Amino acid sequence: MTVPLKIAHIGIAVHDLTEAVLTYERLGFQLERIEHIEQEGVKVAFLQIGETYLELLQPLHDESPVARFLAKRGEGIHHIAYEVADVEKTMERLDAEGLPLLSDKAKDGAGGMQIAFLHPRSTHGVLTEFCSKKGDKE
Repeated sequence: MTVPLKIAHIGIAVHDLTEAVLTYERLGFQLERIEHIEQEGVKVAFLQIGETYLELLQPLHDESPVARFLAKRGEGIHHIAYEVADVEKTMERLDAEGLPLLSDKAKDGAGGMQIAFLHPRSTHGVLTEFCSKKGDKE
């Protein structure tokens, strides 16, 4: 059975990435990297403290899913990401169990990861991301 290996990160939607990075640095998090994920329409910053990562997400344009999230809900927790050995197998299993997915296939995400999302209605209102390193398989 495909099961999560660990929490990969907690995604937080923000209006201003620079300001948010400074806030979390004041709390002791260390900025690891900033990336643009064009296909998702976001600029992201990964910050680490211990083994925990935050992914701060700022929309690049008004049509991005994160921009719509911010317009509807404001800043805050956007998703929780779980690392798995194989995203495709995980999504196939969850689909077979009748849990609604947000896409049929995994796609490229930040940090060279393959990502896919489970609809929030499947997990009591929490948008859930599964991710694995490209090429990793169970």
